Amino acid sequence: MPSTTSVPETTALAPTHPWPAVLALATATFSVVTTEMLPVGLLTPLGDGLRVSAGTAGLTVTLPGLVAAASAPLLPVAVRRADRRTVLCALLLLLTAANLLSALAPHIAVLLCARALVGVCIGGVWAIAAGLGTRLMPPHRAGRATALIFSGIAVASVLGVPAGTFLGSLAGWRWTFAALAGVTLAVTAALSLVLPPLPPETPVGPGTFARLLRTPGVGRGLLAVALLVTGHFAAYTYVRPVLDRVPGLGAGTVSTLLLGYGLAGVAGTFAGGALAARDPRRALLVIAAGLGTPVLLLIPAAESLAAATALLGLWGLAYGGVSVSAQSWLSAAAPRAREAGSALFAGVFNTAIALGAFTGGRTADALGPAAVLGVGGALALLAVPTVLSAGTRRPDPAGAPAPREPA
Repeated sequence: MPSTTSVPETTALAPTHPWPAVLALATATFSVVTTEMLPVGLLTPLGDGLRVSAGTAGLTVTLPGLVAAASAPLLPVAVRRADRRTVLCALLLLLTAANLLSALAPHIAVLLCARALVGVCIGGVWAIAAGLGTRLMPPHRAGRATALIFSGIAVASVLGVPAGTFLGSLAGWRWTFAALAGVTLAVTAALSLVLPPLPPETPVGPGTFARLLRTPGVGRGLLAVALLVTGHFAAYTYVRPVLDRVPGLGAGTVSTLLLGYGLAGVAGTFAGGALAARDPRRALLVIAAGLGTPVLLLIPAAESLAAATALLGLWGLAYGGVSVSAQSWLSAAAPRAREAGSALFAGVFNTAIALGAFTGGRTADALGPAAVLGVGGALALLAVPTVLSAGTRRPDPAGAPAPREPA
């Protein structure tokens, strides 16, 4: 792959005790994902409090994702020569301010401005933090570190959003955002204390992304991500109507099933990270098949509680490994441009979330929930031939490009 810039590459010295730094990055990803998804559990009281419709209140979820998709590739260019510790601390401070502004918002327009700032933080944190596991840890531990960083996604779904929803039911949605502002401020302090100096490895310029997209391993890896994430969110956004078809299934059981799905996702993050550390291609192949197949099988099996429970668990296990495996793929395909690859990954990922929810909604309205599962599962399985047709690069400890594997 051609060099992305003529500026010499620089690296940070690994900290003496790197695991606290990795854990602090995991709390940062937990914070941004919890902030992004929190309105899902507060939509009704939020809409009532600001006197807007549920559809208008839903913009508090849609807007950050769209802003994140745009900011992920733009922010690394804007801060290309800044220390990454400084940038991450600044982004978490901005997230703190956005949560505080959300808590005090007197009107939906003010809240949407705050949520746009949240989108900037989401895109920036993912673009920068996603690839730092390989800088903080030696090569044989980098996969485990990356999995821990990405575990913030699943833990936010299992713990962060439900806890925020519960607090909202007790004290109101404004206090929930205020409490989250306190959490993000604490995360900022932790990052400033335990992260080592992290000068940019290779400053990201405007032409970096175009060169990366011409790299077959990067382009096809991003296409696989787009298919997997679009398919997942097309189906998962409307999983509740599917589960409602199970005879005798009450609201409490549905919550238990979704909790089990989230816990399986946490396990899948670490299992996917371990497999991707050895072979990113095999990891993505297993994940694509393991995601698409259970989704399709839910169409005939949703009448059975046992079958639905098992398939939902397999679905969560597979989806939990998507992010960490895709990040490992991109780091292997472009070892000299890891941050630029992470920025493209974050942009594609957030765009695919919005596209998946939109596709699922249109399909559900036109054809019903079973058709949503068919579309989602088919899109996920299309990632299998995409991965099979691509070559990857194995990670190289020195950061030099490695030979391309045969397809």
